[in-house]
Amino acid sequence: MTTSTEPTVAPATGDHRGTFLPTGAMIMTRFMELRKRRGLMIALLAVNIGVPTIFLAVRVIAHAVAPHSYGPAGGYDIFQSLVAGVMYIFGFIVAATLGCTAGSVDLTEGMFRHLVVTGRSRLSLYFARIPAGLMIIVPVVAVGIVIVCSVCVFAAPTKLNFNGINNMPVGLSRQGFITWAEDHPKMIICDMGNTYIGPSPQVNCAPNNELVVVKTQSGSITSAPATKTEIREQAIRVAEQNYKSYAATFLSPPLKLMIETGLWVELWAVIGFLVGLGLSSLMGQRTVPVVLLIVFEIVLTPLFSRVGIPHLINVQRAMVGLAMVHIEPAGLPAVFGGMRGGGGGAQLLTESTTVAVVVIVAWIVVWTGLGAWRMATRDA
Repeated sequence: MTTSTEPTVAPATGDHRGTFLPTGAMIMTRFMELRKRRGLMIALLAVNIGVPTIFLAVRVIAHAVAPHSYGPAGGYDIFQSLVAGVMYIFGFIVAATLGCTAGSVDLTEGMFRHLVVTGRSRLSLYFARIPAGLMIIVPVVAVGIVIVCSVCVFAAPTKLNFNGINNMPVGLSRQGFITWAEDHPKMIICDMGNTYIGPSPQVNCAPNNELVVVKTQSGSITSAPATKTEIREQAIRVAEQNYKSYAATFLSPPLKLMIETGLWVELWAVIGFLVGLGLSSLMGQRTVPVVLLIVFEIVLTPLFSRVGIPHLINVQRAMVGLAMVHIEPAGLPAVFGGMRGGGGGAQLLTESTTVAVVVIVAWIVVWTGLGAWRMATRDA
């Protein structure tokens, strides 16, 4: 009796179809699929690069043609306005749109079943979309930021206008600022004096541009010409009170602020892409997630960031938009129209930096997890 043994077939080596990690070829395939969607790419380029470029180009031309009527095209104020008023919100919306497209394109075009039958892990199919989308959105947002920073630096004004004072010296130390105030007391008191808050008596600027001392005694207000000592003391007090604001005012944005701002806007875009990717994968379509994220960004986040709702404060603090405002670079005005510090206007809900970082990480992890879970459990 002879016994025949069947040859043992060794498993094929190099077959990584069961792993959740995407290969470079899978990532590049996803990248090419997104890049070939011309309408989406044109919209992405137009919003992130075209809008700020056109705005700055118009300002450059207007200043070149009529410099006395139109101010310089760049500068610190223009940088703040573009970043806090345009770049952050446009970057989030177009990144979310790209994410929603990447998360639903296989389903809407009927390609999901064909991808599943290849034997590739569904998780790898999902995770391949993350680097593919980031390879598009990150460079585009970076180019827009570079254009804004370049124009705001090279086309910045040459003279500082601070609190109505033209030709203000730039970069003075505290003592230098006080010394300058002592040498120009009338300018300091008349133009900055309205911001001074202090005890009586005070030196004020009278309608005839004369400096007078205002005193309140027994309910009556009297005024008299100010002495040199009183004028000097008042100028020093006003200068000390305004120095913090002066020190944060620049002709052009500082390098550190531009770097921090670029990273902040990029993070905002990455969050928009990942949330859009997860939400569209969860819902199985693109249109509704895009609409929901636009409403979330433009309507709900500004509202819930400034209006405290009893018993829902912790839920409001869990909103990623509020967390992003709390890690926003200090040289930018708070977005959503709120105030991060003291002063008038609506106050943003308080939140520590640690909590803000935890909220941002949680949004990235949770939405990525939900999208991957739905991809793994969806019927082919």
